[in-house]
Amino acid sequence: MTTAPRRPHIGALDGLRGLAVAAVLLFHAGHLRGGFLGVDLFFVLSGFLITGLLLKEPTGLPAFWARRARRLLPALTVMVVGTLLLAWAFAGPAMLRSALQDAPWVAAQSANWHFIAERIGYWNASGTRLFAHLWSIGVEWQFYLAWPVVVAVAGRGPWGQRRIALIAGAGALASLFLMIRLGAAVDTTRAYEGTDTRAFSLLLGSVAATAPVRGVVARLSRRAVDVISVPLLCGLLAAWALTGGEKAPGLFQGGMFAHSLACAVLIALLAHAPGGLVGRAAGSAVPRRLGEVSYSLYLWHWPVYLLLPRPLGGLDGRLWTVTAIGVSLAAAVVSKVLVEDPVRLRAPWAAGRRGWAALSAAALVTAGLWAAIPRPEPGAGTVDVSRLDLP
Repeated sequence: MTTAPRRPHIGALDGLRGLAVAAVLLFHAGHLRGGFLGVDLFFVLSGFLITGLLLKEPTGLPAFWARRARRLLPALTVMVVGTLLLAWAFAGPAMLRSALQDAPWVAAQSANWHFIAERIGYWNASGTRLFAHLWSIGVEWQFYLAWPVVVAVAGRGPWGQRRIALIAGAGALASLFLMIRLGAAVDTTRAYEGTDTRAFSLLLGSVAATAPVRGVVARLSRRAVDVISVPLLCGLLAAWALTGGEKAPGLFQGGMFAHSLACAVLIALLAHAPGGLVGRAAGSAVPRRLGEVSYSLYLWHWPVYLLLPRPLGGLDGRLWTVTAIGVSLAAAVVSKVLVEDPVRLRAPWAAGRRGWAALSAAALVTAGLWAAIPRPEPGAGTVDVSRLDLP
């Protein structure tokens, strides 16, 4: 398998990740109607970066999966433990009961299929589920399990990257077909959260990471990159601002695919010429720093949103939004400094066997906490009308 040349870290891609998480935060706070499309940008970035990593560092599947586990599981484990404790202390019985029901599926990295099987509508029921946002983490993990095997098998030989590009492209089109077919339902949760229907975003990012695409992009001058990338970024921002939620015409009939394709083109351009107009803007301090904490910020924001008391009538909802985002950002920074960075930088307690022992201990603590928290009885917290003293 031919390997891609090693690329330096690209701050502009961190900046895109920061823009994506900002869109999601604003959408969940009720201030950006199409901000949920930021998840597609996350997916495309993941497909691009993971495929690029597999191509340039073919160190074996066990080593790849171990790196992914060290990178993603510690922060997820801490968030689940913290959320269960906060729900036990502050959430109502129904929300706590749902969190306890969902937690094992989160641990199995299959929350998306759990929500689909239980017919928990993303658009109308997620406000009662503290782990509703983790459907996307499940999709990414399932991709991480399957796609590296495809790359390892199909990528062998001198034409390996072409085969990978063709397989990813064909898979993206098949995924689009499934979304069009399933997206016509009254409840679009199956199309929105299914791994098969969302795979096109990840696969389009994978196509952009292969040598055939990189070869085409490499022929472009910086000026040409600016001419293409500026309207692309403006188009993405306009889509986030103008898309009217899940009922937007054409969203599940190719609209999300077109959005993901635009993301893939933009990412390929910025990876080639990060010093252009869009690259400098996306790689500036604020979006780049936001992108660096985007994983933990995404993990923490939804539990914070649901557990932080909403403003009463007459109070400014924007103040609540600022407070909720501030609390989420603080939790993300703490998670990055105390959990993500030590594991990523291989602090003594996080390296080698001690690291795996720490992760195993954290998993046992999580399982013990899940088992120890009392399950609220159905109907707890409601009023028994038969006991009311009626006149």
